Amino acid sequence: MKLKNYFETTKGMGVLSTADDQGKVNTAIYARPHVMDDGSLAFIMRDRLTHHNLQSNPHAAYLFREEGDGYLGLRLHLTKINEEQDTPLVKEICRRCRIDDKPDAVRFLVIFETDAKFPLLGDGETSE
Repeated sequence: MKLKNYFETTKGMGVLSTADDQGKVNTAIYARPHVMDDGSLAFIMRDRLTHHNLQSNPHAAYLFREEGDGYLGLRLHLTKINEEQDTPLVKEICRRCRIDDKPDAVRFLVIFETDAKFPLLGDGETSE
């Protein structure tokens, strides 16, 4: 399954989990990631705890549950590889940010590589 097609066509809810350099965990609701041309995943985030954690620990986990009955979806293990702050790309790909409504809000585009991909239930790694 190609992640780009999956996230463009599948509705659902996601949770991004991060931890600081001491291992203190945080979870936050996040929309579907943006799948970049090179296959990396990107999330737009504000300067809050999730972003703060990623400054000292680049590893994250993303759980996505598909809309509907049952427990379909994905779990992704991620590593941060880059980030941008308030670039034109952030404004271009933002789905619901309302950037023009809050011009003073700082937004980061945080880009991850996918280390592993698992189904929502079970332990077998899925392939693309």
